[in-house]
Amino acid sequence: MSRSVVIVQARYTSIRLPGKVLRPLAGKTVLRHVLERCLAIEAADAVCCAVPETADSDAVAEEAKRIGVAVFRGSEADVLARYHGAARHMQADVVLRVTSDCPLLDPEICSRVLKLREAQDADYACNNMPPSWPHGLDCEAMPFSWLDRAHREAQDPFQREHVTPFLRTHDATRKANLPCPVDGAAKHRWTLDTPRDLAFLEAVFERMEMEGGMNWRGPLALVEADSKLAAINAAETTPARSSSGTGQ
Repeated sequence: MSRSVVIVQARYTSIRLPGKVLRPLAGKTVLRHVLERCLAIEAADAVCCAVPETADSDAVAEEAKRIGVAVFRGSEADVLARYHGAARHMQADVVLRVTSDCPLLDPEICSRVLKLREAQDADYACNNMPPSWPHGLDCEAMPFSWLDRAHREAQDPFQREHVTPFLRTHDATRKANLPCPVDGAAKHRWTLDTPRDLAFLEAVFERMEMEGGMNWRGPLALVEADSKLAAINAAETTPARSSSGTGQ
């Protein structure tokens, strides 16, 4: 039986919003929201938070430990090496990559991506190739063998920082994508990278009935019913989305 591990990259430093993963959001840190949602992914066997081995990220590692997930410390700049080290540390056969700036992450979508990879025996499965879900629900699954190959062969600094471009662009990878069932959903931005993103997420969490669970359709209904809500951070951009994620 293969072992599937969710690896969440998280660091303290951030150019546009310093310390964003430890910012308070609806009574919890952003990191706690993300990791609790990762712990709810039914198709996963374990969760690991991959944190830089720099002193300024010590508080991130301590928060992850308080939440009850494994922690691996590695390179800050070479995020691919950090993922590779975390996967080896966790003895992962399959890795699900998640970033720590997505507090509205849906565990069910993550499970579906893991199951899609298994069903199609894919080398790389995701839900953003092309982007069709709200930005902030992104996840990627891959067998350790391909993560290991990327770690050994990827040379470009961009590939090292963003972890999966090697897999996404390699001719030999068998790829699978989980499309969003709602047309136009990709226009919504639910990730955290700027003060406006934080203001948007605070407004969403303030209106959400958290007892309703972690399903993505809750916040979608809110933003589609109130254009002013979606407009809070609509002008923000994330250049790296097409290459999957940011360098946390």
